[in-house]
Amino acid sequence: MAAKVKPIPDGFHTVTPYLIVDGAKKTIDFMQHALGAQHDHEPTLRPDGTIMHATLKIGDSMVMISDASEQAKAMPVMLYLYVPDVDAAYQRALKAGATSIMEPSDQFYGDRSGGVKDAAGNSWFFGTHIEDVSPAEIKKRAAQFFKKQNKAA
Repeated sequence: MAAKVKPIPDGFHTVTPYLIVDGAKKTIDFMQHALGAQHDHEPTLRPDGTIMHATLKIGDSMVMISDASEQAKAMPVMLYLYVPDVDAAYQRALKAGATSIMEPSDQFYGDRSGGVKDAAGNSWFFGTHIEDVSPAEIKKRAAQFFKKQNKAA
């Protein structure tokens, strides 16, 4: 009789992002240099050398990644990572080859955030929580934000 295993493996959360990209090796390199990602285990390769499956750990979260295939087409995603220093994370990502989407700035919802795009087209936004904001205050600030946005348009 097989040993009973946990339905959610150690180190994983209920939701695990799975990136399907063209150029998984390059995206993994970016994740390691910009985000401090570490391999959970050696990637599983297809006979042609492309990555069939890899699991990396970023902070306390796992991210799965694969090269695109006939069955699974490349599909860019947007991920939001909480980090201790959004400005430093943003700069590391740029140095690792990403392009800027939004420079870090304080947001009405209580985070300082900024974002980049990697070579595979994935958007990585970094956030550092700087203020606890009540739902009522977020609603008020959001209205002010959008009012200001409409005037600028």
